[in-house]
Amino acid sequence: MAGRPGRKDEILATFIRHVAERGYDQTNLGDIAAELQMSKGTIVHHFGTKAQILRDLEESYMNRRRGEVDLLWEKLTSPADRVAAIIYATALYQVTDRDATIATQREVIQLADDPEMRKIRGLRAQIQQLVSDEIAAGVESGVFRRIDPDVATMLVFGAGQWMWTWFRPGAPNTPQSVGATMVDIVLGGLLADRYGLAELADPDGRVAGFVRDVLEATPQ
Repeated sequence: MAGRPGRKDEILATFIRHVAERGYDQTNLGDIAAELQMSKGTIVHHFGTKAQILRDLEESYMNRRRGEVDLLWEKLTSPADRVAAIIYATALYQVTDRDATIATQREVIQLADDPEMRKIRGLRAQIQQLVSDEIAAGVESGVFRRIDPDVATMLVFGAGQWMWTWFRPGAPNTPQSVGATMVDIVLGGLLADRYGLAELADPDGRVAGFVRDVLEATPQ
């Protein structure tokens, strides 16, 4: 049987939920301390500042995402599969790692100029570059139409960035169906030949199923 989470883990989890619900500026360490029935000094002992908790949130979140992308890239080899996988993953994060995803997406510009966030920004940039490289490879091989890979990449990540503002678990649209629709739109525009698009955009298909398996195997 798993033991009770440590105080530091409880603080971080509560902070993440508060940022997801209220935003960073409205998240108060005093409220977190009261909810957890501890002193504010205990939070300061573990993290120092509110900004440091946000750094820890961002670092752990981006490390999870980079690890998942590495697994996806190991098993999926074609540009179309890999781009579809990123889109499905982006939609599924709204359920599998919801609070951290919302907190990260709504506060992506917080601490933007903080030197200590450089490594975290680098992880985000690495993932975006991997997708841009795949789109470029697809263009070069003739699988994708001749489009600007960087613009297409920003379209993929930009669409995912704002899902927190409108997607609600339990709504008629599941993350799988939303991901399938996004794959249909994005890959439908990228592919030079749309043969095979239906399989890529199948929420119960091979790529979508593999993404679910990878996310379920990753501790959130």
